[in-house]
Amino acid sequence: MAADRFRRLLLPGLAFKAVVIGGGYATGREIAEFFLPAGPWGGLSAMILATVIWSVVAAATFRFAHDIGARDYRHFFQALLGRGWVLFEIAYGLFVIVILAVFGAAAGAIAEARLGVPAMAGTCALMLGIVGCVAFGNAGVERVFLWVSVLLYATYAAFLYLSVSSTGERILAAFAATPTPMGDWALGGITYAGYNIVGAVIVLPVTRHFRNGRDAIVAGLLAGPLAMAPALLFFGGMTAFLPKIADAVLPSDYILSRLGHPAFHMLFQAMIFAALLESGTGAVHAVNERIARTGAALTLTRRAGAALLLLAPCMLVADRIGLVSLIASGYRILAWALIAIYVVPLLAVALLRRRALPVPEMP
Repeated sequence: MAADRFRRLLLPGLAFKAVVIGGGYATGREIAEFFLPAGPWGGLSAMILATVIWSVVAAATFRFAHDIGARDYRHFFQALLGRGWVLFEIAYGLFVIVILAVFGAAAGAIAEARLGVPAMAGTCALMLGIVGCVAFGNAGVERVFLWVSVLLYATYAAFLYLSVSSTGERILAAFAATPTPMGDWALGGITYAGYNIVGAVIVLPVTRHFRNGRDAIVAGLLAGPLAMAPALLFFGGMTAFLPKIADAVLPSDYILSRLGHPAFHMLFQAMIFAALLESGTGAVHAVNERIARTGAALTLTRRAGAALLLLAPCMLVADRIGLVSLIASGYRILAWALIAIYVVPLLAVALLRRRALPVPEMP
């Protein structure tokens, strides 16, 4: 019974967290880019706003997908946008290229910083790990989401403890020094939520456990807090090192080097690699499921081959551009494109359904 409730109510949120945590979130680079410029209180406000957006849109996505029986993004957008569904296909293709490039760049940066090996070695190790995970289909992917989540939440909890015990006074001082939000904190929250919310569609394969519409809504509402909780913990620790940490390529490495716990430093970097693995697995698995829904028989070998064909060129992009540039330039453009193509039509349909208008049928 407990396992069934977990699959229905918590697994979709953990899968959503797996997709959004990625390279920039886990390393702290995205947090530095979108939240730190608003100051401690502004960043916190922006993160809460992003969490609310995630929960609302994820709940609407899961409920709509459950009602029409969609388990992959193609069928979902055929029902939502009609012939315009191809617009999402294009946007998602660009999204996958950017995020996989970010994941590859992050893995390379970690390998270079911590192990002293060429960045490409870390990128290739991540690529092969993702291929191995997606080869086993839904069951293998769900196991990755579960066990990496256990490691991730435990590691972030330990990080919070070490941060507070070592720099608690500096964290409090940072919040006291800037008692009001700085800059356009709401724009940072909306932008960050905008490009990440596509994760709610990416994880549709794991919503196969829903029994009814209530399961879909509850799972969606839980997805936001489950996904943002680690970032909130990490953001608090980052404020102790303002303003210099804002320019660090790997804020996690910047903080951990100064906390002075080498063993935990290594564990945290291993956790980041695991987070990159589950995020990349989620994004690539969505593409495989989209292919499978066309009627193609995907064996273990074919799933692995399709994943490799997708990952290899994306990882080459990572090696050429670098982590900071990818996050700063690519994500903002994608955020507004996905809000226009996905979020606005979805919320419009949700509003119409509340007025008892017919739900669009899947062509």
